Amino acid sequence: MTTRPRVSSAVEYGNAASFWVEYPSGLVDVSRTVHLQQGPLEKGDVVQSQAADAASVPPLQIDAQLEVPVDGDRVVRLAKQRTALIVIDMQNFFLHPDLRSHPTGLGCVEPLMNMVPALRTQGIKTLWVNWGLTEHELTTIPPSLVRGFMKGGKGGFGAQLAGDFGRLLMRGEYNSALYGPLQALYEEGKELGTDVWIHKNRISGLWGYQTALDLYLQENGITTLFFAGVNADQCVLGTIVDAYFRGYDCIVVSDAIATTSPTGGLENVLYNSGNSYGFLTDSSRVISAAQNS
Repeated sequence: MTTRPRVSSAVEYGNAASFWVEYPSGLVDVSRTVHLQQGPLEKGDVVQSQAADAASVPPLQIDAQLEVPVDGDRVVRLAKQRTALIVIDMQNFFLHPDLRSHPTGLGCVEPLMNMVPALRTQGIKTLWVNWGLTEHELTTIPPSLVRGFMKGGKGGFGAQLAGDFGRLLMRGEYNSALYGPLQALYEEGKELGTDVWIHKNRISGLWGYQTALDLYLQENGITTLFFAGVNADQCVLGTIVDAYFRGYDCIVVSDAIATTSPTGGLENVLYNSGNSYGFLTDSSRVISAAQNS
């Protein structure tokens, strides 16, 4: 992966309300708390009033902020109360061995089982974003998406699956539940008030306007998003890209996303997540940051 060179002097990106500040030390402050110092020029323009390379880094607010190392020789400083972990489609339909073989997806379970509790200690919520269709939504899904979930023109959304799995990706059905220990992890977080279940009815959890996920993020002032789940180059990527377009800070957890696609699918998501959409880290660095805060 190409490493972006460090900035030679402090740089502020964005606008008065939504901004990042990057420092030569490798720190990227996405907490939106302290602007670079500004000052007037003779003609009234506004610029930094000190040399950018001399700009001091504001002290870390331990109670309110967390610093997480990411790829590319950077550290991201985030605001805990404005951060959430987005876990996408870790559901039985996509992971249960009785329905499909997805060993790399199953490999994401342990990192999540360790990372979610660590983030809870920092007041960072986990949003479990999953397919969960209503009867009405079956009539509103576009034809391309309907066809994509059918095989040979049969089955698809709402179809009855074998055994006790219920109807395909309908709300309340066993195939729509989180896989294995993840369901209990969510239930535990629900009781604690740290975990939230959010239904989606498209590949992306942020498609269009006023999706349940977007409304929740706006209403709770959340601006920084960790991403995990399956499939990396489909539902996860769709949500990442829409989040990127909307101006959310995107941090992908590399060992907590996976896909069934051929070689290149996952690699493309990881490459662009670290070089274009935002940042790339892994669960061990997130956990370490939370435990040492």
